[in-house]
Amino acid sequence: MNLKDKIVVLTGAGSGIGRALAQQLAVEGAILILNDNKSETLAETIETVNGKVTPHVFDVSKREAWESFATEVIQQYGHVDVVINNAGVALGEISVKEVTIEQMEWLMGINYWGVVYGTKSFLPHLLQRPEASVVNISSVFGLAGIANQATYCSSKFAVRGFTESLRMEMLQHKTNVCVTTVHPGGIKTNIARDARNNDPQSHKEMAKNFDKVARTSPEEAARIIINGIKKKKHRILIGKDAFAMDRVVRWFPVRYTRIFFNQLQKMRRK
Repeated sequence: MNLKDKIVVLTGAGSGIGRALAQQLAVEGAILILNDNKSETLAETIETVNGKVTPHVFDVSKREAWESFATEVIQQYGHVDVVINNAGVALGEISVKEVTIEQMEWLMGINYWGVVYGTKSFLPHLLQRPEASVVNISSVFGLAGIANQATYCSSKFAVRGFTESLRMEMLQHKTNVCVTTVHPGGIKTNIARDARNNDPQSHKEMAKNFDKVARTSPEEAARIIINGIKKKKHRILIGKDAFAMDRVVRWFPVRYTRIFFNQLQKMRRK
């Protein structure tokens, strides 16, 4: 897929992987329609992008906002070629016992429903294109369940299930829409530091542990994702940790729980 002059919708473009994607997509010659919930960080991204960009500030968990956004985009551009549902948040380390329903609903609203709304808002238009792409960002936590991350894992497993089911539907109906699931490992972003966590000490410890495993830069993650879009890959793993985690889960679908638990214990003792 040649991305030059393709109209690309990208959420969560204010920082991290989203910002790196915007910068590199602009280099590819794409026409960018960028979203973030924070106008300040989105403006910072746009300052670093050399290309055609339209900013839209709204909360991806709001269905009405998506409907208005999609209508505005189609009225302005006539069509969309690529939708990248990248926006995501975290809660930090919190057990199923401790997490509140309100916290779970907040996270699922952004991480899961934001992906669903983004996909469904533009899918009818993507189906009309000679080639199109839906890219939904899951996580390595969409491959394995991890202690004290049940809410985050649930959202990323849901994204994976939704996206893989959509992929089969697109194949079933012989469409030109490529559907891609992305599973990043530890990426050097602020998602851990920005996580909602009521315990300052726990938050600090989690950010410290995250830094130990975050080996891949946002720029490298964006490069891999864009390369995957161009090659029409259906599944993208990012980072050695993602490949290792995927392999362990496939080899030991039950025992991986104990394996990962022991590894986490060792990491925290260092």
